[in-house]
Amino acid sequence: MKTVLICGQNHKGSTYHIARDLADKIGGEIQEFFLPRDFGEFCVGCTQCFMESETKCPHFRKLTPITEAMNAADVIILASPVYVYHATGSMKAFLDHYGYAWMVHSPEESMFSKQGVCISTAAGAGMKSTNKDMADSLFFWGVARIYRYGVGVAAVNWGGVSEKKKRAIDRATAKMANKIKRRVGKVKPALKTKGLFYVMRLLQKRDLMSVI
Repeated sequence: MKTVLICGQNHKGSTYHIARDLADKIGGEIQEFFLPRDFGEFCVGCTQCFMESETKCPHFRKLTPITEAMNAADVIILASPVYVYHATGSMKAFLDHYGYAWMVHSPEESMFSKQGVCISTAAGAGMKSTNKDMADSLFFWGVARIYRYGVGVAAVNWGGVSEKKKRAIDRATAKMANKIKRRVGKVKPALKTKGLFYVMRLLQKRDLMSVI
């Protein structure tokens, strides 16, 4: 079992602690990346990843360690605190680099047997929209099963989170970890994912036919 945890900020706050706790409960090998420490480039809009190959991206070499880790993982955890009701700029910049991997372009086959988790926290609100920022990419990559967990921690750091809240978080992550472990090696894409892939395949064939 391999899990890759990608955190949308450098420091280990509430979001990281929850994501790491979930990864530990899932068990197995865990690999962590922090943004922007491990990758902090912005997409320059050159379209080379679409028109030629992702290897033509000017940031390809820097991105490769994370790409390889995600491709090898059974579970991908994307974690971001809420920044103005959305994921961090670092997380968004990171995800921008994988537009080529969406089902409309060149999806990675292994994604269709993976599970993905989106985790977000805030002192107050905004977790739903933040998780959507990350879940959109997981879905369009073709990840077979996607979980979302957002929680208002009523604190600005993990040390300030109440013990009652931490116990509730512990129960939630334990429940999610059990679901993930039961489905490892058995998960298949949902009907919605299969349907979208089929439509994208037809569109690609039509474009190819028009060129011919």
